[in-house]
Amino acid sequence: MNIRPVAFDHFDAVKLNDQVQAEYAVRYGDEGDVTPLAPAMFEPPLGLYLIAYDAEGRPVATGGWRTQDENDEGYSDGDAELKRMYVVEEARGNGLARRILGALENDARKAGRTRMVLETGDKQPEAIALYTSSGYEPCVKFGHYRFHKDSRCFAKLL
Repeated sequence: MNIRPVAFDHFDAVKLNDQVQAEYAVRYGDEGDVTPLAPAMFEPPLGLYLIAYDAEGRPVATGGWRTQDENDEGYSDGDAELKRMYVVEEARGNGLARRILGALENDARKAGRTRMVLETGDKQPEAIALYTSSGYEPCVKFGHYRFHKDSRCFAKLL
């Protein structure tokens, strides 16, 4: 597996983002995650976006983090927000999400961030299992979906 940084608007990133959005739409019966995101949010040192490629060079997993500081959506100074963690169905169960998560945490720590935060939903039990088994704990809700009943927010000190 080859994990490398790419721009959020890279062709492969867009392709995987479309796939994860389609999965969100099926799970939640809506249009997917409408959190406003822009490529500049994931440019170092303010963030990082990663894609894992399999041995044949196909993009199979993705994830990124972006800088957040105290604001009216409930973030705190020093936060790094995890976004767009996704593994294509045929590559699941191989530890890719955990590897990407670890790389993102390390990068955010090196960038001076002190806490990784994430928002997921109650219809993503495998995501919740990954995060809780990686040391994330429930926290006060934040972000675009902080008022949604299905939203679940987690945090981990870096």
